[in-house]
Amino acid sequence: MREKSYLAGKRILAVDDEPDILESMQEILEDSDLDCASDYNSASEKLKNNVYDLVILDIMGVNGLQLLEESVSRMFPTVMLTAHAISPETLMSAIRKGAISYLPKETLPRLDTLLASIFKAHERGEPPWKILFEELGQFFDERFGPNWKEENKSFWSEFEVTYQISKGIGERLKHDERVTSRGI
Repeated sequence: MREKSYLAGKRILAVDDEPDILESMQEILEDSDLDCASDYNSASEKLKNNVYDLVILDIMGVNGLQLLEESVSRMFPTVMLTAHAISPETLMSAIRKGAISYLPKETLPRLDTLLASIFKAHERGEPPWKILFEELGQFFDERFGPNWKEENKSFWSEFEVTYQISKGIGERLKHDERVTSRGI
């Protein structure tokens, strides 16, 4: 008997234009209440008309960075999952726009355990980005080169100092009525 997943029963939206990726996510996240979309328009509609515990967005083919903005504005914790758009620039853009994590599609076989770790940290108010770099720092170094953060040193220096108060959290707070109603 297998252990019940931390994501069991969580309402998750997965958006990707590749049917085989969506199918894989359905298998991997079978314990969750998974909703899928394969294009920008249907994903945007789902974001407007439903409530999700977690949103997983591809970047390419579905206008994922625009969907990220829509998802964050609805206060949905959002993870970017990409293959073709994986770069330091899209990683930084995802952080700036409020994503709680950024996963390469190469991690798809471990998606459930990575998402569970990231989502648990997010729920506890801990920095999910720290978990990402602990788990996948070597992947990024191999993919982007060992000194990839040097080109944007000021961004990464600020980011490392402010894990807990990152720009992503600030972006999400701008949409939180509990915060904005107090004039903060």
